[in-house]
Amino acid sequence: MEGFLYQATIYLAAAVIAVPISARLGFGSVLGYLAAGILIGPVFGLVGTETQDLQHFAEFGVVMMLFLIGLELEPRALWDMRHRLLGLGGSQVVLTTFAIMAGFMAIGQSWSVALAAGLILALSSTAIVLQTLSEKGLMQTPGGRSAFSVLLTQDIAVIPMLAGLPLLAAPLLMRANEDGSLTRAADDHAAEAHHGVSLVEGLPGWGVTLVTLGAVAAVILVGVYLTAPVFRFIHAARLREMYTALALGIVVGIATLMNMVGLSPALGTFLAGVVLANSEFKHELESDIEPFKGLLLGLFFITVGAGINFSVLFRDPVTILGMAFGLMLIKGLVLFVIGRISGLKRRRLMLFTLSLAQAGEFGFVLLSFSGQLNVLPAALSEQLLLVIALTMLITPLLFLLYDYLSKKMGEPGVGEEREADDIDEEGPVIIAGIGRFGQIVNRLVQSSGVKTVVLDHDMETIEVMRRFGFKGYFGDPTRPDILRAAGLDSARVLVAAMDSPESVTELVRYARKQRPELHIVARAHDRRHVYALYQAGADDIVRETFDSSLRAGRYVLENTGFSEYEAAKMEETFYHHDRETVRELAELWDPNVPGDQNPEYVARAKELEKDLEVALQSLLHKDEDEAA
Repeated sequence: MEGFLYQATIYLAAAVIAVPISARLGFGSVLGYLAAGILIGPVFGLVGTETQDLQHFAEFGVVMMLFLIGLELEPRALWDMRHRLLGLGGSQVVLTTFAIMAGFMAIGQSWSVALAAGLILALSSTAIVLQTLSEKGLMQTPGGRSAFSVLLTQDIAVIPMLAGLPLLAAPLLMRANEDGSLTRAADDHAAEAHHGVSLVEGLPGWGVTLVTLGAVAAVILVGVYLTAPVFRFIHAARLREMYTALALGIVVGIATLMNMVGLSPALGTFLAGVVLANSEFKHELESDIEPFKGLLLGLFFITVGAGINFSVLFRDPVTILGMAFGLMLIKGLVLFVIGRISGLKRRRLMLFTLSLAQAGEFGFVLLSFSGQLNVLPAALSEQLLLVIALTMLITPLLFLLYDYLSKKMGEPGVGEEREADDIDEEGPVIIAGIGRFGQIVNRLVQSSGVKTVVLDHDMETIEVMRRFGFKGYFGDPTRPDILRAAGLDSARVLVAAMDSPESVTELVRYARKQRPELHIVARAHDRRHVYALYQAGADDIVRETFDSSLRAGRYVLENTGFSEYEAAKMEETFYHHDRETVRELAELWDPNVPGDQNPEYVARAKELEKDLEVALQSLLHKDEDEAA
């Protein structure tokens, strides 16, 4: 117990000291965790071999992270990603595997060893990349979503890799036992496997397939039909810790089931997250899982740093560093080519290439598995272990390089427009424009549990939103293709809240033409803009300063002799009268004639103004009579 507390103190203290320093220096939390691990492991020797056991435990942070990512994706959005998963992800895994295989064969390795090394090193670090993309607000950019698609494909690819690696195994050495019998090393690993419960062990191929599909179906059915009743049952207890226990139980239970059928726990929990994305308890699950995800991911990064064997590096630094940088170069070239073919350009292509050029944590799993099967020589396994760790250590520096190059590239030049984001979701409410007006609307609607799809043509505004945890897409809301991608054909409400009055009017006119039944709420710059929006087909028109000016007028009345009740009634009367006035004058307004040169408009405006004075005076006299 004392030893456990000592180790816990070391790990926590290292994280608490190193990570804030790294974050304040602009290096991000991942590099801080890695540095903390290097300090307490190779440098000061405060931790030892227990880091390997901790690493297996800490990898559960990746499982939780993919569950949370799944909660942000609706099933339809995942289906829309199928082309990225098969195109970007599939081509990256295949091309990178064969490119690395060719490199190892060129230095004299056999084809089986080279292929195994290619499979192991083709994977990238889900933990580091997704954590850093989230911290920097890059997850929803086209480059970020493309990187996520590749990572998800890689997680899926781990399953056939685990199944295929035994086929590459060299004949295992025989070992003489004390009783004179002979056994193979594989027998030991088979015995170890029996310690875990398996639902597919000993089944024929078709049986394994049925059980695996049944496990996936069970995850989906439980998520759809049982989660809500269980949450309501827990709610009756009114104990906050029960929500946390249930959230952890869901993730741990699904991960266990996936292990029992031979699937990736990360893949299973991601699927569960997608199933629960539309659940009314989505935000409850997120808030309960998030702290555990952060701590476990941090522990994972620390163990990676602590597990780096620098003695191997110092023994042959040229070979190790050459392999690490050669790997990142090969992967970077493959990523650049497939990213370019898929249409990524400039910053998004640079982000896609630099973010995925490292090896990943699943490489540790496959490397250990390959060693047990005698697929790779022991010396090569030791070198590859260090190469994987070094490339992961270098990755945060590549993100810093991306930040530097992005600033150097500056804004798009004259005649060069920044490409719009790919929109992969729809919602009942589309908010076009997220400035000081639209952001209030968005916060109110989202806080009320209604999903919104936010569009804005200002990239800086979108990036600020993302840093505060709000999802938004960069693009011109007046473009028909962007509106269709955002779900104009199925939305219930469109909020036109851009800064440009002309853009708002254009958007309202187009949306009304495409969807006559759509409810359109529009932001008006002034009264003339109100008239234009009425003619364009807006249902509700909100002058951006009208309500605030009306409230200011009420405060003036309250401080010039009127009671709060009288001021409030006069404000209400003015409000209703002005709305009717605007509707009437909109019928007389001619956009081609200035208002003061339109006789009918001027005459009716004067009449309505007198009607307002009469209405307010009548209200005052009525209150005086009632008081008397």
